[in-house]
Amino acid sequence: MSTQFALDLRLARRKAGYTQGDVAHLLSSHQSLVSDLEHGRRRPSLEQIIELSLIYGRSFESFFGELLAERQQVLQERLKRLPEPGKPTAQTFNRTSSLARLTKRLASQLEHGSA
Repeated sequence: MSTQFALDLRLARRKAGYTQGDVAHLLSSHQSLVSDLEHGRRRPSLEQIIELSLIYGRSFESFFGELLAERQQVLQERLKRLPEPGKPTAQTFNRTSSLARLTKRLASQLEHGSA
């Protein structure tokens, strides 16, 4: 996980005046989880992401924008290696245009630095 994300998480906690124990309690977890998150040894679950956003009063996008950008890059790479489907069917009729839109959207978001 990104060092910057871990540092941002630690900074948000310190600015709020919370201890790792406070955040762990609010997450219904253990202090070691908060430490692991703040040192980049572990990624938060979706529920933890939502709760951390609420705890620190930051929007999901602003707080986890770096993770979103990382996943956008991963998806771009996967798109390049996406295997061709077998025989086209009614269910795959929109596949080509949907993949083109996804490719364009990911490229645009990465280019503009937005999630």
